[in-house]
Amino acid sequence: MQATRELLDEGRFHDSTVEQLGERAGVSRATVYQHFPSRLDLVDAMCDTFGQNPALVRIRDSVELEDLGAAVGESINDAMRFWASEDKVLEQLYGVSAVDPAARDLVERQLRDRRGEMRKLAHRLDKGGALRRGVDRDQALAHLMVLTSYETYRELRREGLSDRRIIEHLQSAAKRLLLR
Repeated sequence: MQATRELLDEGRFHDSTVEQLGERAGVSRATVYQHFPSRLDLVDAMCDTFGQNPALVRIRDSVELEDLGAAVGESINDAMRFWASEDKVLEQLYGVSAVDPAARDLVERQLRDRRGEMRKLAHRLDKGGALRRGVDRDQALAHLMVLTSYETYRELRREGLSDRRIIEHLQSAAKRLLLR
């Protein structure tokens, strides 16, 4: 897993052979294939380690905060911290997701997981009467999905914003778009 992560961090995974990966990991090509039948399985297993990332774990907790405004703010904070902590790896995987089935599966899985958490938050905002007048649950979900997306994070980084400023801007936007 570490060798896969390193190659992704360096932007070299997709150009590397299984032999090169095994060499970096200190094992033979046969050993790699013994544990991972394909490169897709290797990437998939490495991506499963994201579930241990503290920022990702916190998103689930943030959605459940009693203070709904804090739940929105912390969910954005945690999503951006996750993207920042995994940016080098995710940049590679998102970049090849159109042609690499393992990367595409990761992106789709992350999207489904994030949508599920944001759907819970939108539901809580709606039921708790915290949504701005004229904003319904579906609109709240759409706003939350944009505000917590990797694409939003990357675009704001390209504009030169620090991680702290990104979080501040998105939390401010969330208040203006969603909350009473």
